[in-house]
Amino acid sequence: MSDKSLNGHRVLVLVTNYGVEQDELVVPVRWLRESGADVTVAAVSSDPIQTLVGDKDPGETVEPTTTLDELDPGAYELLLLPGGTINADQLRLESKALETVKAFASSGRPIAAICHGPWALVEADVLNGKTLTSFASVRTDIRNAGAKEWVDEAVVSDSANGYTLVTSRTPKDLDAFVGAVSKALADS
Repeated sequence: MSDKSLNGHRVLVLVTNYGVEQDELVVPVRWLRESGADVTVAAVSSDPIQTLVGDKDPGETVEPTTTLDELDPGAYELLLLPGGTINADQLRLESKALETVKAFASSGRPIAAICHGPWALVEADVLNGKTLTSFASVRTDIRNAGAKEWVDEAVVSDSANGYTLVTSRTPKDLDAFVGAVSKALADS
């Protein structure tokens, strides 16, 4: 992509070092970088990130930019939470990740999450009054966390309660997801 419409915008991606769904990390990061955004991938440790395909087959290995403990959440305009069942389940147990989610929501900065990524939002208690989507198995958790509504749509953008939340269901929705993420970032 030769379009650099996101020049100067900073994105933070939070993941664990094992189990993130490959395309939910690699595709948005590549697309955002090609659009000019400065993207930081923060993992639990500085070890390589082993992605998975379909939660089971090894995918690409990605080098993290920094660790959760070393990052400054205030330096970024948008937070991205990829899925992958193992990644999302472990990430929601990381206190620094939850603090970062809360910091973005309370400051009004956009958050984007795909597939199982909203589990961190559930754990951080930032879904009150929101309409969103996710992988179908997460919908009850989302409803129980105070979301207004869970919908079965490719992408949902909701600006209720002070911050924009962009969500998608699965890697099949990545085109719609990266488009909505780009718009949220450009509008931030």
